[in-house]
Amino acid sequence: MSVRHAFRATAIVMASAALGLGLASGAQAAGPAVAPAARDVAAVAPAADHPFEAMELDGLKVKRLTMWPAGHPVSFWALVLDEKRAGEKYSGGKFFVYAPATKEFGWFLNMDIVQRTVSHPGQVVIVDSEFLRSHPRVEVRYGNPDRPERARFVASATTWM
Repeated sequence: MSVRHAFRATAIVMASAALGLGLASGAQAAGPAVAPAARDVAAVAPAADHPFEAMELDGLKVKRLTMWPAGHPVSFWALVLDEKRAGEKYSGGKFFVYAPATKEFGWFLNMDIVQRTVSHPGQVVIVDSEFLRSHPRVEVRYGNPDRPERARFVASATTWM
């Protein structure tokens, strides 16, 4: 099995586990179901309610998102680009999550698919709070993921240990 296939398999398992936890915790606090028309509406909750509370965010914001697999709502917390960064012009590269201290890559959740890179700023959805907390600084960069040191800095999440 190649490293790429192993990475994808691991990422899919991690995403499934993260979404499963969100489903379990969301089911307890869900209350009445939200209409499908409201699926794209996300509200920012108080800091103590999300897994990113101890992080300093630059260019990112916390959002509560909902997916509708098989017609059932699954809510989860995510980091997305703030309006300023999402509104900037990007061309000729890909967005990726990168931990400069360890040179490791994270992943995005694009719809219900785990991806290492995405093309559009609206697809920058980070749900892997464990990856973020296990690295002192994680950055969203734009450019060639094969040359992360040359890529453009877009946003960051810093965990003060």
